[in-house]
Amino acid sequence: MSDPRRASRVILLDPRDRVLLMHGFEPGDPASTWWFTPGGGLEGDETWEEAARRELAEETGVTEIELGPVLWRRSCSFPFDGRRWEQDERYFLARTRQRPAWTGGGTELERRSVTGLRWWTCEELLATRETVYPTRLAGLLRTLLDEGPPGTPVLLETERA
Repeated sequence: MSDPRRASRVILLDPRDRVLLMHGFEPGDPASTWWFTPGGGLEGDETWEEAARRELAEETGVTEIELGPVLWRRSCSFPFDGRRWEQDERYFLARTRQRPAWTGGGTELERRSVTGLRWWTCEELLATRETVYPTRLAGLLRTLLDEGPPGTPVLLETERA
């Protein structure tokens, strides 16, 4: 088995403490949808931080950010587009005043599987019945907003779908 894909993800907050999420779907089953944080795999000898900035810019057009610490780490395994993905993820805190815009994605797969972006309040996340990844995002965001970033990254439970 190969090493898991290393992926930087971004918890991007606006001045009103809303988090930006992307709306995605399974390319072979457009009725299977979910919301997820911007981000993606490290390329070459890129650092986690460099990947977070690059992916955010590619996916949302947002380049004016204050990149904060790694909030959470997560291992996950999920089927997507006909294969199983194994990922080691780092979730960075970032803040911006810049308006995002769905760029259409940097990759062919993104163009086939992402429909757009939306800002979410913590209350909206707590109330939604839609699927959101990571699955505990609403509670994690509430803790972040109430207590600030953790002193060291919190290890989230492994998620398998």
